[in-house]
Amino acid sequence: LSPSAAANLCPGAEQKVVFITARVHPGETPSSFVCQGIIDFLVSQHPIAKVLRDHLVFKIAPMLNPDGVYLGNYRCSLMGFDLNRHWANPSPWAHPTLHGVKQLIIEMYNNPKINLEFYIDIHAHSTMMNGFMYGNIFEDEERFQRQAVFPKLLCQNAEDFSYSSTSFNRDAVKAGTGRRFLGGLLNDTSYCYTLEVSFYSYILDGPATAVPYTEEAYMKLGRNVARTFLDYYRLNSLVERPLAPTPKTR
Repeated sequence: LSPSAAANLCPGAEQKVVFITARVHPGETPSSFVCQGIIDFLVSQHPIAKVLRDHLVFKIAPMLNPDGVYLGNYRCSLMGFDLNRHWANPSPWAHPTLHGVKQLIIEMYNNPKINLEFYIDIHAHSTMMNGFMYGNIFEDEERFQRQAVFPKLLCQNAEDFSYSSTSFNRDAVKAGTGRRFLGGLLNDTSYCYTLEVSFYSYILDGPATAVPYTEEAYMKLGRNVARTFLDYYRLNSLVERPLAPTPKTR
């Protein structure tokens, strides 16, 4: 952990790391707005953001496929690779962003002073509604149940997030994704997710009440993802009052 990152933590606080990546598929532009919402909230003066900065270290790679974005590709990199299928053995030449991020994650994982507790990879989905998550399947039932806690809390904080659409799987076709690969690499105190958000709308009370997504709505989901770590780590009592208005829960 860099000295500057450690300096942001309260004295004696555990160095718990949340690693967030986005835009590995260039055409999934909503993922950038969600990630922007997370970043803007974490660097703000909001009381919750201050508590999160005091207790957690956030590492964020907001664009894993910059060459694909520049070229206007939908899914592939400059060299025609779907980067989200190459986490197992990324090449420093052909998949440099993945290689760099993976090396950093492995360094943190091997550092006894760091607990890498969350990996969240942000995507956008072309057919599903709302925001939702993909998680992994584990033989350990207790670990499997613990993995469900974060998306359940996020569902309480974000009206556009659907826990019913959240699923846990280990499909062979997803084996090279960040969520699947890192879920198998990291230890049983780490949780790896793909956060998906619809390209077009979210449903509040039924199919007749579909609400079109806007840039602001995507960023609001990002802010709610960040807020959920306060609930997950039970840091609510440390937030200075008065609080800024919080979104309605379902």
